[in-house]
Amino acid sequence: MALDPRRLRGNWNFPTAIWFGAGKINLLARACRAAGTARPLVVTDPGLATLPMIAQSLDSLTKNGLRPALFSAIRANPVGANVADGVAALKAHRADGVVTFGGGSAMDAGKAIALAAAQVEGGPTLFDFQEGRDTPPGTVTPLPTVAVPTTAGTGSEVGRAAVIREEATGRKIIVFHPGLMAKVVISDPALTVGLSPHLTAATGMDALAHCLEAYCSPFHNPLCDGIALEGMRLVRDHLPDAVRDGTDLVARSQMLAAAHMGATAFQKGLGAIHAMSHPIGARFDTHHGLTNAVVMPYVLAFNRAAIDEKMARLARYIDLPGRGTSAVIDWALALREAFDEPHTLAALGVTQDSLSYLATEAAIDPCSGGNPMPLDVPALTELFADAWAGRIR
Repeated sequence: MALDPRRLRGNWNFPTAIWFGAGKINLLARACRAAGTARPLVVTDPGLATLPMIAQSLDSLTKNGLRPALFSAIRANPVGANVADGVAALKAHRADGVVTFGGGSAMDAGKAIALAAAQVEGGPTLFDFQEGRDTPPGTVTPLPTVAVPTTAGTGSEVGRAAVIREEATGRKIIVFHPGLMAKVVISDPALTVGLSPHLTAATGMDALAHCLEAYCSPFHNPLCDGIALEGMRLVRDHLPDAVRDGTDLVARSQMLAAAHMGATAFQKGLGAIHAMSHPIGARFDTHHGLTNAVVMPYVLAFNRAAIDEKMARLARYIDLPGRGTSAVIDWALALREAFDEPHTLAALGVTQDSLSYLATEAAIDPCSGGNPMPLDVPALTELFADAWAGRIR
C-alpha cells in the first residue's frame, strides 16, 4: 500500500524533541520559544541565505515577536575563523540562542558558535572540547539551539558534536559537548524538495555511511544496531526515489528519518570510512557524503573478516541479492553507479602524492578506534592506495 505523506507526521522525543512532517517549519517561532530564545542568530550557508525559505522564516519569526539576525559567512567545510566570525555576529546582535538552518556545514558551524559564544576568559576554548579529551563539559553551557535540516544525510541536527577544521593544523576536529544537542528539531521534508539529484544522492550516501559504520562497529550497543538496520532499509527503499523525483514527499520524509537514525546510531561509533573522509575533506575540500560514498566499498572489503556475519544479517534484512559482505559491497557499488558518483579517490581529485599524509592523519582520527579491524598507518596507506586506484580486494 502506498504511503500518504500526510501520515508521515509526528512529535518524537528521541534523541531530542523532533517535530516531524511537511509544514512543520510554520512552528519555528514556537520552537524557538520552547528552546528559550527570543533573539536567535539564524546560521545558514551562503547559498541557502539567498533562498525564499530563509527570508520567509526570518519574516515569520519577526511577525511572531522574535528578533532574529542572519549569519551565513561559512564554508562548505567550516573552519575556526567562520565560528569566530559567527560569535562576533551573535554578540553584536545580543543573541540568546542559535537556529541552525541547512545541511551539515550550517549545523556544525551553528552548534560550534553556540558553544564558543559561551566561553569565558581563561576557560576552555572551542577546540579544547575535541572528542576524546577530558575537558569537563560542565565548564561551559552552550547557548540553546533549534535545528532545521534542509538535507537528509549528515544527521547533525540530532547530534552532540560539530566537525570544524582547525586552521593551525589543517585537521578536521570533532568538537563534542552534550549541550550541543538541539533543544528542538524542525524536520520538514518539504524543505528538502529543492535539493538537486546530485546532492540528494551524496547526502543520502552519508546517511547510509552513518548507519553502516555504526552497525559494523565492534562496540556493544544493540539499541544502535536496531536503529542502524532500519535506517539502511529506509535508504534502500527510498533514496533512489528521492534522487529520481525530488518532489516525492514520502521519499523525502523517509530519508530525513534515515538521516536522524544514522546520527543517533553512530553514538555507538564510526570507523575507517569517516577516519579517511575527514582528512580528505580537510585537505581537498570535498563533499563529506560523496567522499564517504567513494571510500565505502574499499573499507567494507578491508573489514570483511570482522563483519561478514553482520553483513549477512544486513543482506537478509534489506533483501539484497547474494550473501555477506560481497552483497553489501555490490549494493554500494550499484548505488554509486546509479547516482553517477566517482569510483576512485583519483576521480574525486585526491592526488597520489598525498596518500601517505592522509593515512597518517586518518590513523589519529578519533573514528579510527571504532573500526572493526585494527587500523594503523601501514594498513591505512594500503587502504588509501586501493581507494585511489580502484582496487577492491
